[in-house]
Amino acid sequence: MPQVEIAVGGRTFEVACQDGEEHFLHSAAAMLDGEAAHLSEQIGRMPESRMLLMAGLMLADKTAGLEDKVREAEAEAAKMRAQIETMQGQPKPAPERVEVPVVPAEVTDTLAEIAARAEALADQVEAKAS
Repeated sequence: MPQVEIAVGGRTFEVACQDGEEHFLHSAAAMLDGEAAHLSEQIGRMPESRMLLMAGLMLADKTAGLEDKVREAEAEAAKMRAQIETMQGQPKPAPERVEVPVVPAEVTDTLAEIAARAEALADQVEAKAS
């Protein structure tokens, strides 16, 4: 079992941990040291046990807040999963019929005739102008 030296609140501690868990211990110690440093800035020097207790309580408070957020996210995810299952269980909606208006052939023919007359008139105007 390896012995790891960690620093918390400006004090050094030797702690034992399982093989391969040294990284996790250093990470946890860094979080605890961050809280201890924050306490030292606000309150100043205090007994080691009180500093560790307060820093631990601050981390526990943060953890409790994160656990609440996780529970809320899990509840929201469960609600969404239930909605998805409900939607998947419903029959698919009937296809919607969309009607596109069709221009009658006689209107198209009439417009083509008007266009031809307009072109003929334009030709006549050009001929008189030349």
